[in-house]
Amino acid sequence: MSEGFTKATLLRIFVGEADTTSGMAFFEAVVQLARAEGLSGATVLRGIESLGQDGTTHTARLLRLSEDLPVVVEIVDTPETIERFIPKLDELFINATCGGLITTEEIMMRKYRSTTARN
Repeated sequence: MSEGFTKATLLRIFVGEADTTSGMAFFEAVVQLARAEGLSGATVLRGIESLGQDGTTHTARLLRLSEDLPVVVEIVDTPETIERFIPKLDELFINATCGGLITTEEIMMRKYRSTTARN
């Protein structure tokens, strides 16, 4: 293991931008849940094109503008924290208007913290 790195897990949640759960955007619900559960952070990435499981192409190209672009939520935390979080995600999907995909990867991470206060 490289000095200064620790073992971590990268969790990715793949859904559509228009997908909802309990009356809110699914990706937004994931971020709120991550905050409530004390995870170290979550990043929402909007894709420009995807091929859905049903064979439908979703794209941001002007001539075929989709209102349901792909969204990936990425969370990096300790393996134990991610394992505790996954059943909470399962609950979100139970109330969702969508399907989705969750993946995990073992990674090595090194955190950098700012030495200046944020405004």
